[in-house]
Amino acid sequence: MTTPRSKMVALVLNMLPGLGHYYWGRRVRSLLYPLLFFGSLCGGFVLGVMTASEGLFVLGVLAAVFFWGISMLDLFIALLREPRMATVYDEYGRPMQTRGDVREETERFYTILLSFIPGLGHFQLGLMQRGLSFLIAFFGLGTFLVFISVFTNESAFLIFLGVLPIIWLYCMFDVVKLVNRKHEGELLFDRSLFEELEIGREHGRRSKMFATLLSVFPGAGQMYLGLQQRGMQLMILFLGSIYILDEFRLSLFLFLIPLIWCYALFDGLQQASRYGREPLEDRPLIKGGEAQRRWLGIGLITLGIYFVFSTMVLPLIHTLLPDWHLDYQARTYLKTGIVAAILIGGGIKLMTGSRQKVMPPEPLAPEPPSFESGRELGE
Repeated sequence: MTTPRSKMVALVLNMLPGLGHYYWGRRVRSLLYPLLFFGSLCGGFVLGVMTASEGLFVLGVLAAVFFWGISMLDLFIALLREPRMATVYDEYGRPMQTRGDVREETERFYTILLSFIPGLGHFQLGLMQRGLSFLIAFFGLGTFLVFISVFTNESAFLIFLGVLPIIWLYCMFDVVKLVNRKHEGELLFDRSLFEELEIGREHGRRSKMFATLLSVFPGAGQMYLGLQQRGMQLMILFLGSIYILDEFRLSLFLFLIPLIWCYALFDGLQQASRYGREPLEDRPLIKGGEAQRRWLGIGLITLGIYFVFSTMVLPLIHTLLPDWHLDYQARTYLKTGIVAAILIGGGIKLMTGSRQKVMPPEPLAPEPPSFESGRELGE
């Protein structure tokens, strides 16, 4: 009895060199490639530490990457040369894999493999417009961001390159979904991403795809889906955290930035998946109670006083007393004092927060005697 094996599984497993070869039954290569890969890494690391040379470590990493590429190429060629299997039967004579199953598995394998370059998988399915929109969106955005960064000499624009993995992943999932629909007998329509967005807008529905892409920027996807308060708070929280951490040089709390970004991203993806299946409720992260508004007002007043003092008062003092160097000292101590006051105040607020007092239930008042009960007592 022959056990059917998936080419796609073999290719994914071989991301760890040798594991795909072992799955495909190539025992010698499954031992050779891990030995070369990890041997290059370990050898480069040991030699780099012993000689205190970064060049040997980099050389070991490059050798490991080279052997990884050779392993992937070797397995890819073996998968391409694999002949199409005929019908396989089990011990009871029942067919386990038909020619149609092999044909579908082969088509799925080639389509997903081509989709590693955005758009090519859609071309394989005959969806030229959709594939072209993914191809332009991926490579066009990357080229535009690099051009703008070089032209303006500002590397900050490169942060938006994080959108490219989102487009790539969405393209992969879109190809898998379309291949499955084709094998289920559904008719595929060649619509570009912009045509789907326009069709959804005409029918009064928002595009889940566009909401997913907008969720890369915190709050934008939520606002697109109509969750204005939630999206605005996430956007203010993300941008405000970046500005405050940079202004006060709080490198200790930089871990908050990726945490906020990941929370906003997965919240946007969750809201997009729920859209159309159930009503969305615009729940703000911070409810606008009286206490929250008071603390927000205190924070804005504190920041306003800080900016007035640092941009107007300190330059005037430095002009009048240039030899005292009060500018640098005041800025340093003022930032430290503000941060310390915020941390201490927040800790005290958390420790001595207002607790809701549980009031005992009021005793029930006795019911007045009715006319009938009084008559019964008289009797």
